[in-house]
Amino acid sequence: MDERGLERRAANWAPLTPLTFLQWAARVYPDRTAVIHGEQTFTYAELQARCRRLASALARRSIGRGDTVAVMAPNVPAMLEAHYGVPMAGAVLNALNYRLDARSIAFILEHGEARLLITDREFSPTIEAALRLLGRPIPVIDIDDPLHEGGRRLGEKDYEAFLAEGDPALDFGPPEDEWQAICLLYTSGTTGDPKGVVYHHRGAYLNALGNALTFGLSPRTVYLWTLPMFHCSGWTYTWAVTAVGGTHVCLRRVDPALIFPAIARHGVTHMCGAPVVMTMLIHAPQDVKVRFDHVVEMATGGAAPPSTVIAAMEAMGFRVTHLYGLTETYGPATVCAWQPGREGLPVDARAAEMARQGVNYPTLEGMMVADPATLAPVERDGAALGEVMLRGNTVMRGYLKNPRATEAAFAGGWFHSGDLAVWHPDGYIEIKDRSKDVIISGGENISSLEIEEQLYRHPAVMEAAVVARPDPKWGETPCAFVTLKPGATATADEIVAFLRDTLAHYKVPRHVVFGPLPKTSTGKIQKFVLRERARDPR
Repeated sequence: MDERGLERRAANWAPLTPLTFLQWAARVYPDRTAVIHGEQTFTYAELQARCRRLASALARRSIGRGDTVAVMAPNVPAMLEAHYGVPMAGAVLNALNYRLDARSIAFILEHGEARLLITDREFSPTIEAALRLLGRPIPVIDIDDPLHEGGRRLGEKDYEAFLAEGDPALDFGPPEDEWQAICLLYTSGTTGDPKGVVYHHRGAYLNALGNALTFGLSPRTVYLWTLPMFHCSGWTYTWAVTAVGGTHVCLRRVDPALIFPAIARHGVTHMCGAPVVMTMLIHAPQDVKVRFDHVVEMATGGAAPPSTVIAAMEAMGFRVTHLYGLTETYGPATVCAWQPGREGLPVDARAAEMARQGVNYPTLEGMMVADPATLAPVERDGAALGEVMLRGNTVMRGYLKNPRATEAAFAGGWFHSGDLAVWHPDGYIEIKDRSKDVIISGGENISSLEIEEQLYRHPAVMEAAVVARPDPKWGETPCAFVTLKPGATATADEIVAFLRDTLAHYKVPRHVVFGPLPKTSTGKIQKFVLRERARDPR
């Protein structure tokens, strides 16, 4: 075919970016409620104006392409607006995990080279400590949320005053390049220091559309923010809900006493969360469980929900969908796609089907279970074990300032997830174990090496190893195995108190077991033995 005259041009090509979703929604549904936060509501026209103000205010401070803007906030309108306003200015959004300790926050601010920090006053103690550790000045803007009282003001002005500096009519075009960074997110990975995962506009656009397709979002969607927006950009639902003109219902705190009334009051249709969120809802006091007269779609990741959880959720009016993904894949990459006829199966049989991580998103190019060394796919027999590998536009650009880790993750042209799985004859994958020693507690990655490093700093500790222990509420929690130095003494409570001074509290082991550690002939600690012991660490 003669392709002369068929070049890419302005009339037939534009860089993909989720920023266009807000432009579309504000044009098509200008008066529709875009955001609900307590008694506050914003229409899509108002949301667009606020995001433009934010971008304009940033630009007036010479913050633009490649500059990082960090935000420390719960699921409030300012965090949602940052997912549009920051990249509108060409900058990169670094949404901070507010559960982290001050040392980790300081590391992220320095490693990501944050030019500006927007922070909710609830987290002022952690931020204040982090800024002292940072050792360099950084401008701070405070979020004074009407639904929260207390906290110190650390910045020069509050968020609303900062928005007032911007121009609501200033129209920001798409990025020059869809490969341009849109977000910087940190994951624990397998090392103590977090790794910076870089997202691009194209991936954010496509994964958001993948969510809309697989989760059945529509203009009638009312989405309740039970999943932290800092986590994989809220699994990209920050953009997906806007892409269909749906309504975002913000939620500062994941609390059944807030969730049930919100569902009933606003007619919530969709929500996401780690398995711990479902556990909280199931075991909430009866006087908290407000009844609602419609089905709520609930997407969850992490450990597969057992049949008892599925039955309890269905009895309350929820329909559960199981997803799988990583920070490196913009959140969800696979879905346990529902097949006709499953609804008639007994709950145990349905749970067995839903325990699988499923098939790849339609917006993800490829998925396979393969030998990590040869890249040869395993047999699709539901028994042969291999590593889950993914590739496509919804895989990260790479790890910031870490080319070695990036090359290792992309070896052979595939993203190596580190998760071990089997491949079933129908093409569905099912994860069986992790090649990494990451503990996933309440949907949060916890590095065992980070905890072990702190344990070794205790003056009485000679050897230490940390593994996951099954937990009915959190899915997993860290369990520490410790060998004390000869003649030294320490109690479990003392070890826990020591760790609480240096680690975020959710990372601190709930169980500490003393004694010699099992080892191979070469002296390597046998963690698989410890995992079995951790099931009953008496």
